[in-house]
Amino acid sequence: MAGQMGGQQIIILKQGTERTRGEEAKRSNIAAARAVAEAVRTTLGPRGLDKMITDPAGLVIITNDGATILDEMKIKHPAAKIVADVAKTQDDEVGDGTTTAAVLTGEFLKGAQELMEQGVHPTTIIHGYNLAAHKSNEILREMAIPSNDENLRKIATTALTGKGIEFSREKLSDLVVNAVKSIVKQENGKKKVNIKDISIERRGEGSVEDSELVQGIVLDKKRTHDSMPARIENAKIAILATPIEVRKTETKSEISIEAVGQTRMFLEQEEKLVRDAAEKVIKSGANVVFCQKGVDDMARYFLARAGIFVTHRVKKNDLLKLSRATGGKIISSLDEITPDTIGHAGLVEEKMVGNGEMIFVTQCKNPDTYSILLRGGTEHVVTSLHRAMHDALRVVGVAIEDEKILAGGGSPEIELALRLREYASSLEGREQLAVNKFAQALEIIPKTLAENAGLDAIDMLAEMRSMHEQGNTNVGLDVYEGKPVDMLKNGVIEPLRVKTQAITSATEAASMILRIDDVISSAKDANPKKKPDLGDLD
Repeated sequence: MAGQMGGQQIIILKQGTERTRGEEAKRSNIAAARAVAEAVRTTLGPRGLDKMITDPAGLVIITNDGATILDEMKIKHPAAKIVADVAKTQDDEVGDGTTTAAVLTGEFLKGAQELMEQGVHPTTIIHGYNLAAHKSNEILREMAIPSNDENLRKIATTALTGKGIEFSREKLSDLVVNAVKSIVKQENGKKKVNIKDISIERRGEGSVEDSELVQGIVLDKKRTHDSMPARIENAKIAILATPIEVRKTETKSEISIEAVGQTRMFLEQEEKLVRDAAEKVIKSGANVVFCQKGVDDMARYFLARAGIFVTHRVKKNDLLKLSRATGGKIISSLDEITPDTIGHAGLVEEKMVGNGEMIFVTQCKNPDTYSILLRGGTEHVVTSLHRAMHDALRVVGVAIEDEKILAGGGSPEIELALRLREYASSLEGREQLAVNKFAQALEIIPKTLAENAGLDAIDMLAEMRSMHEQGNTNVGLDVYEGKPVDMLKNGVIEPLRVKTQAITSATEAASMILRIDDVISSAKDANPKKKPDLGDLD
């Protein structure tokens, strides 16, 4: 990039830097963002289709979860990345509605582009969009109805619909509701749910119907030695973040053997160190050990002889869950192991699940510890099921926290579009054009639901609008019957926060992209500085 001053060329940016300005930059950003939104639009709703994503290593992912698709696509365009971030934020905040948030962002940008072509300034559009988003959240709060325990199962079922597990929705919904209700806590007079307190393990063998809720911890691990007991009652659990083995030196070292018998002395000394480490565990009174790092073969032998159940290479996350469930402390040095640091559980056992072993820690000291064990015919099935269960757990948690719900099936978007058009007529200036475009954009959700179900989108929209104008605010599209119905009566409901978060995030993302009128892409340094060769210092 260069400029002219007094006839002299002035270099401002590094050679090779690319710069896109004005209308071209806006068009490029909007086109990229809309392309991403369009990529996930066909996955929306119960009749949405899946995407298959493969990587260079041959890993295959089959899913219709918007956040997962956009994350796995490895998007490079900066504006398109903003849409992917919207889906990720939606997933983190409420679990469901990720595709809705991405599709709305693309449609808001489409409306903005049409207005800019008519001469409306981007700042006017942004202001109008913000007014519309604020009004939408007000209307949604008015429309919301109080939730109760009976609705939680329906919310879980709605979140699981369209995930390829229709025949097992009832059972899985019960698992979700029972698991979430078990971890509800009161903080400052408000209900709080942290779904990280629920562990999810999966095994790609069996049927989805074999999935179960376990009161305790399930680990995809097995004993380190077959002679160890497979079942320990009244378990005293040592949770170790340190290995039970001879530590290797941090620097390279050599052992010089100069006399007969020195090799034997060295091996005896090593055995003594391992024996001493095992003795510390045995003397603590622990009869179960979960170790984050390795356990030496010799240590396994000594511990097995003492009747201790040992598992190693346990993930740090699982150690934290075990600590919370059993009341044991995570021990970073074997010198710290004492009866006071030991955790307790009624039963620790290794059981066959499918064709492999898993460890079940039940009757824990902390009874509010639950795990969901997911089963399925293949690894792809349980991986997809895992994502669906995460979404369902999160939305049920949100419904418990907020105690507010809405009808689903596109009914909130139709009602919002109707009310926002009335609101737009009360505004002066060009902002009303932006509010009208915002209202039109919201209708992309019921329109897409109809298209993905193979229905005539125009006819369905006209019918739903007519029914909403007559005061039927809960009418949405039943994609199975192929007609508008009262979604509240049909049991298709979702938490209020799913809609408010999707609209707020999509508006903010669209506004951010509309503010950009200059894109500067830095060039890579043609002559990067050479790193100093440490060998030159010798």
